[in-house]
Amino acid sequence: LERSDREPLVRKTSSSYHTFPESTARRLDREYLRSLHNKRLYLAVFAAVLGNFSFGFALVYPSPVIPALEAHPSPALRLDQHTAPWFGSVFTLGAAAGGLSTMLLNDCLGRKLSIMFSALPSALGYALLAGAQGLWMLLLGRLLTGYAGGVTSASIPVYISEISHPGVRGMLGACPQIMAVLGSLVLYMLGKYLHGLVLDWRWLAVAGEVPVLAMVVLLCFMPNSPRFLLSQGKEEEALGSLCWLRGQDTDYAQEHEQIKDSLRKQSRRVSCAELKDPFLYKPILIAGGMRLLQQLSGVTCILVYLQSIFKKTAVILKPEYDAALVGLVRLSSVAIAAMSMDKAGRKILLFVSAGVMLVSNLTMGLYIHFVPASHNGTVANATLVSSANLPAEPTNYITLIPLLATMFFIMGYAMGWGPITWLLMSEILPLKARGVASGLCVVVSWLTAFTLTQFFLPVVNTFGLEVPFLFFTVISAGNILFTGCCIPETKGRSLEQIEAFFRTGRRSFMR
Repeated sequence: LERSDREPLVRKTSSSYHTFPESTARRLDREYLRSLHNKRLYLAVFAAVLGNFSFGFALVYPSPVIPALEAHPSPALRLDQHTAPWFGSVFTLGAAAGGLSTMLLNDCLGRKLSIMFSALPSALGYALLAGAQGLWMLLLGRLLTGYAGGVTSASIPVYISEISHPGVRGMLGACPQIMAVLGSLVLYMLGKYLHGLVLDWRWLAVAGEVPVLAMVVLLCFMPNSPRFLLSQGKEEEALGSLCWLRGQDTDYAQEHEQIKDSLRKQSRRVSCAELKDPFLYKPILIAGGMRLLQQLSGVTCILVYLQSIFKKTAVILKPEYDAALVGLVRLSSVAIAAMSMDKAGRKILLFVSAGVMLVSNLTMGLYIHFVPASHNGTVANATLVSSANLPAEPTNYITLIPLLATMFFIMGYAMGWGPITWLLMSEILPLKARGVASGLCVVVSWLTAFTLTQFFLPVVNTFGLEVPFLFFTVISAGNILFTGCCIPETKGRSLEQIEAFFRTGRRSFMR
């Protein structure tokens, strides 16, 4: 930026650079934010995050289904210790492919149409799961629902960030995670109440079709992202989109001009030479690093194999009740994060989140390692999958420790590294590279998740259940360091201010 462009956003003192002075933000934005009407904005966000509900539902589908398919009378559908890991992990492989394709879909179709496109593979995947006659149909159904999840996880946070304003962007940015958690909780609850019924796992797949169809119908009436429309040269449509989202009696034309001004400072495409610019590579590395650490913390493995882990550690309640209880804790924690994100800030929640995950994983690992097998329910030389069929006979209230540790881990994750990772990805990535970079981040995330979920069971069977949890402990410590050294605070800043912040090239954002 030229100095004249930079001065309203960057103020130099004798010791350091202070970015985003609060007095300037208040002077420019406070009256405008007060005048906005958010009802239509909330409706648009709700329509979009139904895709995250389906994603959360599909992600944890194996948790109640794997035990049912292990005992299936048909050999063509019965899972064993070799096929069960694939049934659990192939979803993440599909999600990585979905994130990869979103690099093109986000910039070609736009954010809204990309979300709507995800309904096609999602509906087909659920149909295959519901009518499966062989293992290949089960795996293909999981792959397709995973692909849809990869598309939505890369498109929905970007769509929400681009239609929101700074006053509510933190709260709305947590909505994708809230809906994903709600989808998982509904799956756990349905699995509990359908347990014992004939073909219960097929009816779970049928239930997954409902939010997909509702999402498509509602999104037909929602506007596209104003920033995407302006990037395509559709000024009238962008102005109409802002008018619909903000209200006719607000000064939405001012925001329209700010977005246009930001776009004028950017070229349409990202060249290889531009990737050397800190304005591009720093936010991309931060977003990618967060997605990598998010998955390495072990959340996908724990959610996918939750009931089997509880059966292995023989907690005092039935595994399906434990899973539903963890889902409730996860939902309430994300709701707390959503309400506090725009007040407390992103970084403090990330620090608290990583600290809670560290203590929880360490407790779980030490418990499994030191508590005798007669107390924790482990069986020598038994696999995690096969232990799902063993009768649980907890002999001591000490077996509540795994349940409490898992609940605190999920609570910590849901308060910070769950929702804020998605939110920051959509906030800090520059508009000119947002579609491609968000897809790349999702690919990194889900390839990591696939690797972990694929090797989780073999590692447990070879070295014991405590080894993965001790590894997750080390990663949680890395999350704390990464938050302190690399992640900027974006609370209350517009996307244009955040772009200007990275464009300055100053290191003050590391402080």
